[in-house]
Amino acid sequence: MRVALRPRSGCLVLCLCLSVVTLLLQSLWVPLEMSSDEATGRSPEEQGQHGFGFHRLELRLEALNTEVQRLSRERDDTQLNRHDLSLLLQSFRQDQQGLARFVERELQKVSQRLDQLSHHQHHHHQAHTSATNDDIRPHTGPSEKCEVPMNPAYPVCAEKVEFLQAHWQSDPCYAFYGVNGTTCSILTYLSQTENFCPLRSGRNHSALPWHQAPRSYTVKAHTRETLSPLYEVISNSSSPAIKFIRSRVERMSQRWIKAGLRMKQSNNYTASTQLKVLLYPGALAGSVGQHFEALVERGGPLGELVQWADLSACLTILGHNLTFITSQQQLHSLIGAGPGRGSCPIQRPLTFDIIYTDYHGLAHLQGSMGLAFQYYQCRYRILDSFGTEPVFNLASYAHNHGYKTLWGSWGLQPLQYMTMFPHTPDNSFLGFVSEEAVRKEMREDELEPEGYRKDRIAVVYGKQDYMWQGKSEYVKAISEELEIHATVYRPAGHTLNLPSFIRNHGLLTQERFLRLLRRAKVFVGLGFPYEGPAPIEAIALGCVFLQPRFDPPHSSDNSDFYKGKPTTRQISSQHPYAEQFIGKPHVWTVDMTNETDIREAVKAILKTEVKPFTPQELTCVGMLQRVRSYITHQDFCSKSVPTWPPESALRVHLGPLGQSCISVCRRSSLQCEPALFHHLNAPDIFTRLGLGCSSIVQEVNHLFPSYSPWGRRCGLQAELLLFSCAGSDPLHRRLCPCRAHLPGQVAL
Repeated sequence: MRVALRPRSGCLVLCLCLSVVTLLLQSLWVPLEMSSDEATGRSPEEQGQHGFGFHRLELRLEALNTEVQRLSRERDDTQLNRHDLSLLLQSFRQDQQGLARFVERELQKVSQRLDQLSHHQHHHHQAHTSATNDDIRPHTGPSEKCEVPMNPAYPVCAEKVEFLQAHWQSDPCYAFYGVNGTTCSILTYLSQTENFCPLRSGRNHSALPWHQAPRSYTVKAHTRETLSPLYEVISNSSSPAIKFIRSRVERMSQRWIKAGLRMKQSNNYTASTQLKVLLYPGALAGSVGQHFEALVERGGPLGELVQWADLSACLTILGHNLTFITSQQQLHSLIGAGPGRGSCPIQRPLTFDIIYTDYHGLAHLQGSMGLAFQYYQCRYRILDSFGTEPVFNLASYAHNHGYKTLWGSWGLQPLQYMTMFPHTPDNSFLGFVSEEAVRKEMREDELEPEGYRKDRIAVVYGKQDYMWQGKSEYVKAISEELEIHATVYRPAGHTLNLPSFIRNHGLLTQERFLRLLRRAKVFVGLGFPYEGPAPIEAIALGCVFLQPRFDPPHSSDNSDFYKGKPTTRQISSQHPYAEQFIGKPHVWTVDMTNETDIREAVKAILKTEVKPFTPQELTCVGMLQRVRSYITHQDFCSKSVPTWPPESALRVHLGPLGQSCISVCRRSSLQCEPALFHHLNAPDIFTRLGLGCSSIVQEVNHLFPSYSPWGRRCGLQAELLLFSCAGSDPLHRRLCPCRAHLPGQVAL
């Protein structure tokens, strides 16, 4: 048969033939320069990969077949008869199948020979490995034959073996632990380093090297009268963020020491156990840290740094053993991470009782601990400024119900997330200290009268130019009664687009900024940033905080800032905490588009004498009490139900349709307490509330326990991680665990 081929088709046929020959040679050829170690050190899995050469050959031919068929459809260029072309390709396929069978036979011979050689070479390699890393790496005998055990107690053993056979070279940590591709080394690793396979015969049973070793606590955490241990761990770094943290700690040191003495002298004080605590702000590490550091000196967000500074000072005063790091390399060293990309468990038990970190740090821990990440997850505490509601925390539920975001799905206990303000009781309110809170911690008669005297000026809350966009009329209305001052950062060579009547001081140090606030009568919010510490500190200095109302409220539905955040909160103003927990006369919320509303508010403020005010929970004493209670009572490693707060604190409320438990409890001046939900998750609770249930179901639903009057359906919670104070639905009346709280201290 003769087929007339155009030059282009002829090239394709030539390429086809060359591909066949090339693949055949690639499958059989071992380079001459390959050392004996490299030639014989391949795992059986690598050898088996050569057996797939015939499959790659077939795929190559299929691709060429498709290309030739495409060319044949170009009628104006192609003169090749399709029937003849089909016969040609059929002939090539028959040849290819013959070649494939030949390649496969030859590879089987090569594989058998390499397998024989590998036993001898592997014995030599294991002897060397044992001599250098005998304390961690598992080893196998010289000529062991290993079969994957079928043990019902280890159902995924075979699956894990198969995975490592294909991927043991994907991370150097496997070789570090002695895996070399053989089934024996993999089974040893999966039984002695991970726990997916049973111990091999002849091996002594011992705990996994990274499991928790029993600790006997003997040292008590006595309240300190110095912050020197903290200064030792926060070095004189050139990092702007660390310099900010150290400066804040030093500036407030006397207040922390006095607060610690006051707490120690209280009647109910008892020394707790001293814990080893690691503080790792992941946002300051790596490339993310470099970006964050650059923002610090340009008026970027400082709220997170305020929290880290106050938390470190608080833990030091409480007497705990503190380590503070901002480097991933330091993290890996401290937790005993193996070399590589973190697929393997850590080399030893975690030595820290608690690790405070953030979302970035949580990702760093997961990427370096392997299985140990989940094993030790009860020790993590996540500084999470805006909170994570339970519906976003549980990965499967978030995925199936439309709550999946970049920030959630970690599956921790929701109370392990620690917020800047008490946004949702589902998380723990960590807070911070208002820098001038010392005035509230002194006696009223110690305050100088001139401390209340104010100039007729307003300071605007907005350190970057973009925050002022579209706010000119709002600020202008305020300027009719007050002289307007600003602290906007101006990059070199740039011109700011501020109104001409603004007196801009540029970016100020914290000390100079506080001096300016002491003079000011009003602190003006522009709507952003949301919920920072600055308004609280201004109120503590006797300023009135004037802020815009949001109508409609801001949320992930209409705000780029909240989009993707793991919260369903509806933000009714720039600072909801200031509006709800402090309120008038210290906080005024206005319609920013209504100039009459703005002018009337400013005039009313000028007629009112306002004294400095700080909520008790935002003082040094308040934070010490709160953090000490968390460390003492929050035990996320226990398998039993929570015992703090005690059941005696429970106040059961049945909410109306469409209201969350946050709203239901707050309406009665109470706080929703998620740790008490388990007391309501039983059938008899509906009877006690006088509810007749036609049916009782137990489901995975963040609204349960609840009652639906339509059909009188009663629902109980099947997933403990979904107990949630947040969440509402017009079809459900929620059963809410409320509790009272100390005045000015909602957490206790």
